[in-house]
Amino acid sequence: MRLLISFAALFLSVLLLQVSSGGVAPLDALSGLKLDFTTTQIGLLGSAHFVGFFIGCWWAPRLMGSVGPSRAFAAFTGFGGIGLLAHMLVIDAYAWAVMRVATGLCVAGCYTVIEAWIMAKVTNANRGRALGVYRGIDMTGSLAAQLMIGVLAPASYVSYNILALLCCASLLPLTLTTVSPPKTKAAPRLAPRLALARSPLGVLGAMVAGLTTGSFRMIGPVYGDGVGLTPAQIGWFLAAFVAGGAVAQYPAGWLADRFDRRRVLIGLSAAAIAASGVMSLIGQSGPAAIMTASALFGFATFPIYSVSCAHAHDFATTEERVELSAALLFYYALGAIASPLVASALIGAFGPPAMFAMIALGHVGLIAYGLARMAAGRTRRTQTKYVYAPRTSFTLGRMTRRIREAESTPAPKTAPESTVENPEQSSKS
Repeated sequence: MRLLISFAALFLSVLLLQVSSGGVAPLDALSGLKLDFTTTQIGLLGSAHFVGFFIGCWWAPRLMGSVGPSRAFAAFTGFGGIGLLAHMLVIDAYAWAVMRVATGLCVAGCYTVIEAWIMAKVTNANRGRALGVYRGIDMTGSLAAQLMIGVLAPASYVSYNILALLCCASLLPLTLTTVSPPKTKAAPRLAPRLALARSPLGVLGAMVAGLTTGSFRMIGPVYGDGVGLTPAQIGWFLAAFVAGGAVAQYPAGWLADRFDRRRVLIGLSAAAIAASGVMSLIGQSGPAAIMTASALFGFATFPIYSVSCAHAHDFATTEERVELSAALLFYYALGAIASPLVASALIGAFGPPAMFAMIALGHVGLIAYGLARMAAGRTRRTQTKYVYAPRTSFTLGRMTRRIREAESTPAPKTAPESTVENPEQSSKS
């Protein structure tokens, strides 16, 4: 308990940062609609965010090593504040895309510093509890950010100023805390080939997760506007998606620890296809039905990244886990960079349901490949512990490495006894 109290300042910074960064995507989408941006230009803003996010994940550990955690956090907060405040000074979609690169850079950089700080202070005894509180606060901030859309007027300097104030306020708790900053560890090597060698299915799952959540969270407001939701209702629509994903973590983890994770991924993707079909057809059924469908969509799709990560880590050694986590986040970012742009173009050409047709197609591919891997390969005799994996920074892999190995779970009863044990040979799984 004392440790969690000592982290109060860091957790407050997380909350403020999440409310600020989580609010800018839907606000940009609604502002773009009001300013007559094309749907493709609005999609470009979402893609630009993930470009900045990936740059921040790669650069942040190196900047921390050069100037220290506190100065690095201040620098990334500055990028975020400038990106937010500059919106209403230049009304141009392509200029806004550059600003969204800055806000994406801020998110990844600040989370890297905070997670490195937490990771350096926890022990094996309290690591899981600290991570659980951290994830809960992060999810709370994300829900609050979506609900703020109901009170933030689109294309208003005041609205962006409020988000910028929250971003700057996140600087105060961390810089004023008496907790000593961590010693900066070497940044994990980005090794995309490692993830492909260990689990091609895990890589595809991460990319499909990026395609799904990247398009929904960045272009969801355009869909909501297209089916007649008000800005306040769009906030609830996005919040229902996040809430559904939060509720799904326990049952998804329970299933992933007790059954073949490939089967769990296939089942989740089948549910995602069904939920996408509902979202495509329910547009004229009223706000309550749309909110319920959004929650079910989040329930089906949110756990896919964590299950994919858990499956990939089943075939990694202890020394590979940090780099594997970074590689999977890299593939998630690839899917998230491309999907908002494609989804917005499809909506512009074919209407709001087209986004969910794209998402469903991605999950059809994941099911087909999952069935092919099950026919070609075997699973491990033991499985690493399922961990809900936030998509925040490359650093989080260090914290989850020990949690994954704290206890192993028995393999599904259907797994063959002659399971391949050498990770180098297990890439067929």
